[in-house]
Amino acid sequence: MKNIDLLFLLFIVVSCKKTGSGDADYKPTPYTIHIPGYFPTTMNIPSDNPMTVEGITLGRYLFYDGRISGRTDPDSLMSCATCHVQSHAFECGMDNPAFPGGHPHGLTGIPTPHSMLPMINLVWTGTGYLWNGKVNSENPLPYFRNIEDLTWMSMIAPHEMAGDTDRIKALIQNIPGYPELFEKAFGSREVTVKNMGKAIAQFVRTLISANSKFDRFLRGEVSLSTAERGGYVLFMTELGADCFHCHGGEGNPLFTTNLFYNNGKDSVFGDPLDRRSVTVNPADIGSYKAPTLRNIAYTAPYMHDGRYKTLDEVIDFYSSGLVWSPTISPLMHHVNDHGVQLTPVEKAELKAFLYALSDTSFIMNPNFTKPDKFPDEK
Repeated sequence: MKNIDLLFLLFIVVSCKKTGSGDADYKPTPYTIHIPGYFPTTMNIPSDNPMTVEGITLGRYLFYDGRISGRTDPDSLMSCATCHVQSHAFECGMDNPAFPGGHPHGLTGIPTPHSMLPMINLVWTGTGYLWNGKVNSENPLPYFRNIEDLTWMSMIAPHEMAGDTDRIKALIQNIPGYPELFEKAFGSREVTVKNMGKAIAQFVRTLISANSKFDRFLRGEVSLSTAERGGYVLFMTELGADCFHCHGGEGNPLFTTNLFYNNGKDSVFGDPLDRRSVTVNPADIGSYKAPTLRNIAYTAPYMHDGRYKTLDEVIDFYSSGLVWSPTISPLMHHVNDHGVQLTPVEKAELKAFLYALSDTSFIMNPNFTKPDKFPDEK
């Protein structure tokens, strides 16, 4: 934590400059997020960064442009999309040739402290970002509060882009087409890290997944198979797989509470970046965010440290691999039996239901893909 806090102080020193919105008469085009009928209506959209067509367009370019690392050498480019790959629900994926085993590292070669979390439906996240929730609205540090802040953190963190904000701003400022895009989105041709973060955050908030087979089932468009129905019953019952407490269900279409739990992976803990590092509460030792189960078929490896490479391993863990510890979540009702003790048939049914949460239209959505050309290539 000390390293990232030091980076925060350095960022403030080099970046606290006037970043006004420019011409008071500029009027970007408002963008309205379509909320699926059974999704929450409260969204995490800051008042100082309303959604606009121009902001999203700029954010998509920046999300995919490796030059936001502040470099131009082809071997030194890194963008958000280097690790957040659409075909893996914006995780890096087990088959990513740059990151064997599915655990990313920065341009320095330093691995990220944790495995990845998918970028799915983050516009409904209000409890904090990252596995430990460090980036949250209650953080006393003013630049550790929302998706916007994750951008500059990624730019300067040694386990990510390891860049320099002044060099990044100067580089993007001098790429033809970008000043015009910043002017359309924010009323000023000046490139700032603050507005880069705002634009990328707007794009990320459009990454909404709500068209899995299970969604279509809820809308009455398809039927679930016998195995999928059986898996759903297991998912939603305490005497079954007992998943719903942490991951929601029909009444919680996000398939996560976005809260933090010690789920029984270990009995001894040594990670300095667990939930306790944020709350300073000993009861949070070994606790991490419950990730969404949407598109879980695409998001291996699993858990905060990526220890499980397949969904079968995860199901086996919850079935018979739980380990008691003093801070284990009280929602882990079956820890005394080391898990829910599913039969092979029940495991297959649960897996079938989890696969029914796959949304191919999300991982193939053309609005989320890399632009055909960058601004200077038009």
